[in-house]
Amino acid sequence: MARQSIAPSFWKRRPLTLLSLNAPETDLPPGSFSADPEITETMIWLPRLPIEHDGLRIVHLTDIHLSLFTPIEEVQRVVDLANLLDPDVVALTGDYVTFSPTYIWPAAQALGRLRARLGVFAVLGNHDFRAGADEVTRALRACHIRVLRNSHCALSPNHPMDHTTKARRTDKTLWLVGVDDPWMASADLAHALRSIPLRDPKILLCHNPEAIGQASQHGIDLMLSGHTHGGQVRLPILRSLYRSIPGERFVDGWNRLGETQIYVSRGIGKVVVPVRVACPPEITCLCLRRDAGKPNIWARPQHVV
Repeated sequence: MARQSIAPSFWKRRPLTLLSLNAPETDLPPGSFSADPEITETMIWLPRLPIEHDGLRIVHLTDIHLSLFTPIEEVQRVVDLANLLDPDVVALTGDYVTFSPTYIWPAAQALGRLRARLGVFAVLGNHDFRAGADEVTRALRACHIRVLRNSHCALSPNHPMDHTTKARRTDKTLWLVGVDDPWMASADLAHALRSIPLRDPKILLCHNPEAIGQASQHGIDLMLSGHTHGGQVRLPILRSLYRSIPGERFVDGWNRLGETQIYVSRGIGKVVVPVRVACPPEITCLCLRRDAGKPNIWARPQHVV
């Protein structure tokens, strides 16, 4: 199985420039550290997907890491590209900032410009807890982003329905579930799934792919994660800077465990070192299809106009 990705030609930029990490942030030219993000369009076949959601487009962004290494101009550019993909849903899977709470509101305001027909949904990553989980939650919600903290939302074909809304469930229901980062004591997938019928299809937003085992045990159809940065720095022999505890196959791209499919995005930002090597940032556009007789997944190039 091969995935194809492209970087839009109109975003071509000058080669990577290495600067001193001790330089003040105001001295950093915008985008000095980042290559253009690749836009990866991937088709996901879900046998339980309601026919009304066939063709649903989810743009998945993760690991923004607004910081000295990833300036606000990078985030704004990613938002513009994501909006061009005309998503039905935008899924944000955590790590919007790196350590400092100074970046929380600028990151939330930039991401607040995202547009999707059924809404923009988010969960928190480990760096968001370090910076201040409550403040990150407050900032994202103030910018009209729905933060799912061990909770769920029913997506109707026309509009999202909060789990507190008293409405008759139909066979058209697709559930979006969100949990806190599994490294945090607050993470509770069982609570997030409470009251969802077992037979219904469920998409889980979870920052860390380490939760794939638990997701598989709870009948999750599709899990979207980040955290690994796809390795961020991929070197011969040493392989990658970041690994995944469940195994190398859960570091980048599509895979599955039992009946649960997972997509791990390489994300946007950087931590520890200010570069990506052989591992460009990624904007993922997933197209959900209902057809049990088709292969699980394939990809085709995304053309941005």
